[in-house]
Amino acid sequence: MTTNTVLDTKVMGHRGAALLAPENTLSSIRAAAKAGATWVEIDVYLIAEGGLVIFHDDTLERCTDGAGETRLALPAEVAKLDAGGYFSAEFAGEKVPTLLEALECIQSLGLGLNLEIKHDGADVENIVPAVMAALREHWQDNDKLIISSFNHSALLLCYEIADGRHLAQLYEAIPENWQTELANIGAYSLNCDYSLLTKEQAQAVKAAGYKLLCYTANDADSVTDHWDWGMDAVITDDPNKFAAMMVG
Repeated sequence: MTTNTVLDTKVMGHRGAALLAPENTLSSIRAAAKAGATWVEIDVYLIAEGGLVIFHDDTLERCTDGAGETRLALPAEVAKLDAGGYFSAEFAGEKVPTLLEALECIQSLGLGLNLEIKHDGADVENIVPAVMAALREHWQDNDKLIISSFNHSALLLCYEIADGRHLAQLYEAIPENWQTELANIGAYSLNCDYSLLTKEQAQAVKAAGYKLLCYTANDADSVTDHWDWGMDAVITDDPNKFAAMMVG
């Protein structure tokens, strides 16, 4: 388990700030910063030809004017997609960022990054080494970086490649074997669905020495109890909803 202090915020923007601008875009990252968030969570996704882009879905339809499986999309095709027009006319022409573009933007704003490896497949060797190499070459402050995933195999490979990184196991509902899985990756935090978390689970995670991050709460009242239980940070689509937590 990583014990040094990394997380210096109680509020983290989800997919940038997904209620304020098109999710997982540079505009969304900037919107999170404008709202006062000092950390953002974004998703890195593997596409064709080994391309790494900031995207969440397995298909292109919901967040772009494209169609088809995200994994099969060619980088040159993805670069032409409109990833903002669906959100509002103001963001028409917004692009799907590459991982490197996002890293540059986030660091230029002085933000911390929770980078989720969005990969459901077993072939984690096709995404993890490339992501880790990009971070090694283009991300400067290790204490402003958390790498998270629902895919435990992906995190195991992250740990094997670079055990100095701060890793977070993602869950919806926390499973019985969470302690074993977190120990396997030398985890920094457990990140889970706030609506499925119990007081007993939260207290057990904190007692075991891990940070506890909860997603995706967009109403401050919905996680009032969670702060009392020991939640360290909330992941939200609208950081403005938690302005009081960002004071100072």
